Amino acid sequence: MHAKGIFTALCCGALCCLPVLAQSAAPSASDKEFMKSVAETDMLEAHFGQMAQDQASRQDVKDYGQMLVTDHTANYNDLNTLATKAGIDIPKAINATDNKTIARFASLKGAAFDHRFLAEMIQGHEKAIAEFKREEAHGEDADVKTFATNTLPKLQEHLDKAKDLAKPAKKSK
Repeated sequence: MHAKGIFTALCCGALCCLPVLAQSAAPSASDKEFMKSVAETDMLEAHFGQMAQDQASRQDVKDYGQMLVTDHTANYNDLNTLATKAGIDIPKAINATDNKTIARFASLKGAAFDHRFLAEMIQGHEKAIAEFKREEAHGEDADVKTFATNTLPKLQEHLDKAKDLAKPAKKSK
């Protein structure tokens, strides 16, 4: 009877440890790819935000740029914390493709920059929202899915603001 009690206690203890072991598993390949993509996007959006502050003609577009710098830098830092916890390396610098995108905007100033920048922000945020919704619905790692869910409202805010700024100015009567 004593051996049976010890065996039962060991089995119960082992079963209690299973959820902990399951939680410590590394994120799936698709979750890792999502995190890599988010890191690249955050760095690009923050860079575009800085460009807007320097090159835009309208103060509201410059302010939007500052919001992008602040929010995407904070999001990158949150993602970096999550990646470190999961033992995953995320990009630390803007990639060559994104550098080519940035180069297309380097010579633009004033109203020309405003127009192209806002169009890029609308397109980029629509793509990001779709990616985050996909992760939210199909991601495998609970922490990564929570990150996606928590980030979506801010991305939607960015999209809505870019669309609002892109509307033609209404002339007063």
